Amino acid sequence: MKHKGLLIDVTKCIGCRACAVACAEANNLPQEESLQLSATHYTVVQGINNDQTFVRRLCMHCNQPTCVSACLVGAFTKMDTGAVLYDENKCIGCRYCMQACPFEVPRYEWGSLAPRVQKCRMCYERVEAGGQTACADACPTGATAFGDRDELIKEARKRIDENPGQYIDHIYGLTEAGGTSVMYLSNVPFGDLGLPTNLPAEPIPDLSWRVLSQIPKYTVTAGVVLFGIHWITSRRAEVARFEAEERKRSPERNTTHTGERPRR
Repeated sequence: MKHKGLLIDVTKCIGCRACAVACAEANNLPQEESLQLSATHYTVVQGINNDQTFVRRLCMHCNQPTCVSACLVGAFTKMDTGAVLYDENKCIGCRYCMQACPFEVPRYEWGSLAPRVQKCRMCYERVEAGGQTACADACPTGATAFGDRDELIKEARKRIDENPGQYIDHIYGLTEAGGTSVMYLSNVPFGDLGLPTNLPAEPIPDLSWRVLSQIPKYTVTAGVVLFGIHWITSRRAEVARFEAEERKRSPERNTTHTGERPRR
């Protein structure tokens, strides 16, 4: 199956929340309006500029997710469909995924006696069966489009090129953090939408691995240097102790060049 994705066009969103309602129904979540992601809200619609602009927030389903690389027990998996899934049976509750996510998406069930990490699943079962995500199905304006990621990129580029001045000339999620399955088109700065704009184009796990892979080399080097310092210090102390013992055993060695013996 080709890598799937979502294209969210902020210029088309009217803030109706049909996507959030459909998401709640598809995932058996409570139908409560919220402006912030939570363990019971996998997607939310936020208004900015005095509700002149609306933007959806949800898991970005990174191409190379940091939650996958940060998880100690393999509770997160990047699927062929593009979705990043979570296995509660493997989770040990370390919450490293929450700390690692550059988009601050995963949410924890703090009020539960058996807490889990919760987030959008990109309607994995529906997509596996050949359908669309619930949010894309429900959107009345086409603000959320679902399909092959490569085709969505072409469509996004086409909209930008055919409507000069209507969009910022950038597809958010095309390269951010190595690329994501959820992408955005906007007519306002992406930072104003609450999306991080200081992310590297390279996958974050690759950057982390590059640093971590150097640790053994630097550890060995540091070890050699520290051992050398320790050896020199110990050797100096040993030589000083040896000379002191020699002076005690052979007081005549302290005789001056005039031949005089030291006074007693």
